[in-house]
Amino acid sequence: MERRKFLKIAGAGSSGILLPLQGIQVCAEQLLNEGMHSSQKRHLADVVLNTARKAGASYTDVRIGRYLNQYVMTRETNVEDIVNTESLGAGIRVIANGTWGFAATNDLTADGVARAARQAVAVAKANAKYQTEPVRLAPVKGVGEVSWQTPIQKNALQVPISEKVEFLMEVNNSALEAGASYIQSALYLVNEQKYFASSDGSYIDQDIHRLWAPLQVTAVDKKSGAFKTRNGLSDPVGRGYEYLAGHEKDKIRGQTTLYKASYDMAEDAVLAAEQAKAKLSAKSIEPGKYDLVLEPSHLCLTIHESVGHPLELDRVLGYEANYAGTSFATLDKWRSGKFQYGSDKVTLFADKVQPGSLGAVAYDDEGVKTKRWDLVKDGILVNYQATRDQVHMIDQKESLGCSYGDSWSSVQFQRMPNVSLAPGEKKYSAKDMIGDVEKGIYIVGRGSYSIDQQRYNFQFGGQLFYEIKNGEIVGQVEDVAYQSNTQGFWNSCSAICDSSDYRLGGTFFDGKGQPSQVSAVSHGCSTTRFDKINVINTKRKIS
Repeated sequence: MERRKFLKIAGAGSSGILLPLQGIQVCAEQLLNEGMHSSQKRHLADVVLNTARKAGASYTDVRIGRYLNQYVMTRETNVEDIVNTESLGAGIRVIANGTWGFAATNDLTADGVARAARQAVAVAKANAKYQTEPVRLAPVKGVGEVSWQTPIQKNALQVPISEKVEFLMEVNNSALEAGASYIQSALYLVNEQKYFASSDGSYIDQDIHRLWAPLQVTAVDKKSGAFKTRNGLSDPVGRGYEYLAGHEKDKIRGQTTLYKASYDMAEDAVLAAEQAKAKLSAKSIEPGKYDLVLEPSHLCLTIHESVGHPLELDRVLGYEANYAGTSFATLDKWRSGKFQYGSDKVTLFADKVQPGSLGAVAYDDEGVKTKRWDLVKDGILVNYQATRDQVHMIDQKESLGCSYGDSWSSVQFQRMPNVSLAPGEKKYSAKDMIGDVEKGIYIVGRGSYSIDQQRYNFQFGGQLFYEIKNGEIVGQVEDVAYQSNTQGFWNSCSAICDSSDYRLGGTFFDGKGQPSQVSAVSHGCSTTRFDKINVINTKRKIS
């Protein structure tokens, strides 16, 4: 069994990003190998299913996975690092004597997977003596042999490394010519080739692609030594290399908002240089109550932390407490049928089907067909995120398709799907919204944040802040963070722009569990207004 490797690389972030690297490092050309044929995977899967059944399993699933990663990292005129990894193996999960068992192997021979299947059953039987209640799985109808691929136009892994380096060098040069003192840029490319089979009768072959192109620009005042940074506004996506081919933009009162149709990284780098320099002379915010106009590149993180994580059923039940605790959104609130999570303008939904999103797949890692469902409807808490063995706890008979394992060697468990805020129904633009605000702040991009162990009290910063007075943006401000609690914040939502403003943001490396696993998830929304939120000055000392 391969040991997961973690490598800390100082790139594309103010203090570096912890990149999870699985498997072994290989040359870039090896990432282009076709891998195992589906007929080979079908044969190995049948060996697993038959062996586990004979050993006493009442249920079995197997995930044969090939996981490919490529990270290209640069700084100014230098290439900082290029990393290519490949991981290949099989993870086998069974129920025997009413209890889960799991084993994994990178010996992809008939003997190797059969040995792992028997080991998984032995683990389940050993665990059974400690099980107080048998596992209850929601039924899933087998789908036979099916396949699905992320709908990409150009496989990013097939683009030569030299072309990617040249692309990032052009991005860096554009920022330096625009006055940046420093710039870091990177490409993070992921391909998951996953084959799932189960004793329910499913054989599901999926080819999943994800891409992220982060950057960070720093401007330094040479006289004072002060410096400011602006991170890129790119959205990580479930897309191919075509995402980097161009751009669409919309001018809002003097600044540019990048849309998701495609991304012009060089243009964003130039804009980042200009805005980082402007931050050096921006006035410091006066603390107080403000109406906040939150752009999607910012609000996506607030959704992630205050909605996505607290509505994971394992956190609600207290089974999961890693990475910032459990949840305030307990079952009694849901069962009441009237818990006011937000204002009546707020409908928050989960899905794993939205094209271009990080979480988009046809089937989850339990072979459940993916779908969309409401979590909060017209402000009321109506549902959670759950897997096959959880839904009976919330009186449901069908899995919500929220199972994911970040590797063949990891046990799949409940992970967040895409979680998004539904746009407003009436025609209403960001310009219209700004025009309706007397005293407010327009916030772009995600920054630092903190949230408590119940996912309730929080504080969020951002990348760019613009003061609004009497319906007009009057200038850039700095040192802004807002404080609230989840219920109070979402109940202060007074307006949401229409679907023409809807965009996806997201996180490429979302951590959860112990041992830790990472997943990628998107969050969609339109520009949204929240009234009378407490804003603090992050530089002023509290007396």
